Amino acid sequence: MHNHLSSEIKRLALEAGFDLAGIASAADAPEHTFFRKWIANGTAGEMSYLEARNDAGNLKRASLANAAPWARSVVVCAMNYNTGQPYSTHAGTTTQGWISRYAWTQRDYHDVLLARLRQLEAKVAELCEQRISGALRTWCYVDTGPVIERVFAKYAGVGWIGKNTCILNQRLGSWLFLGVILMSIELTPGLPSPDRCGSCTRCLDACPTNAFPAPYQLDATRCISYLTIEKRGTIPEHLRGGIGRQVFGCDICQDVCPWNRHAPPATTPEFESRARLVNPELDWLARLGPDEFREVFRGTPVKRATHKGMLRNVAIAMGNSGEERFRLILEELARHDDPTVREAAEWALRMLPNETQSGDT
Repeated sequence: MHNHLSSEIKRLALEAGFDLAGIASAADAPEHTFFRKWIANGTAGEMSYLEARNDAGNLKRASLANAAPWARSVVVCAMNYNTGQPYSTHAGTTTQGWISRYAWTQRDYHDVLLARLRQLEAKVAELCEQRISGALRTWCYVDTGPVIERVFAKYAGVGWIGKNTCILNQRLGSWLFLGVILMSIELTPGLPSPDRCGSCTRCLDACPTNAFPAPYQLDATRCISYLTIEKRGTIPEHLRGGIGRQVFGCDICQDVCPWNRHAPPATTPEFESRARLVNPELDWLARLGPDEFREVFRGTPVKRATHKGMLRNVAIAMGNSGEERFRLILEELARHDDPTVREAAEWALRMLPNETQSGDT
């Protein structure tokens, strides 16, 4: 174990611009066993990348030994992305959509965190060259590798895994981006963060699509973030009403969390919100063509939803609004080239008040 080296790495991580840093062992945790069951039960939906396997046929994310057998330690770094903007449950009107706050940033968080991880990686390599013998091997990931980051964040002491399956920190809440560096040397790990959720179930109770079958368990196939971002094709009708005005992602289970009530705003300039993406007008989103969509959302995670996916989501949000003013736009979308967009618009039109209805009956 390299006790002093572990402390130095955490110090360097904070100097590199991270808000939190910790170190975990690369060994399997109980959560990795649950991940195997989660995949086997089909609760990952269409996210086939989570089922990536190594040459031996083993799930890579189910154990670092399956993906990076040389790894001995995991450096976990976190950055706060909270903003001073209103929460999704307390702002907006029926004519506005909701884009998850992690996508409001000036730059895609993957790029921001990876640049800092690379900077940290270089300094750690230099430090290790002075302190240890033998070759050092490292690997950086920001949501792109076969690593369940929040599990290692828990055992690194960065935060505990809340009942909504998000990482929670006592000081910063859950508005956290995570990045990791796998290392081939055995560092001194931190202590797991104690679970401070207590008897609170606000996150579970607030989910409009009942995506939590039990505390600490998520059925992704019912999660609004999955449905509006990862899901391709049509969204099951019985879940559409619960989606409400969410057009990309969902913050509801975090918005209601008491630990986020006093969470400080981020100080990273790249994470300042783009005003146009906070409570965007639904008709504006519906009018964006493919080129405009790419331009508006350049450098944000929103592009993952695709233009057609966004139109599908916007149509559903318009249907949930009950606003007659959206009828003409929905009629246009009902003639769209894409069958999924057409179907969503046709459904939304059926959700609007009947044209023959007036104030008196």
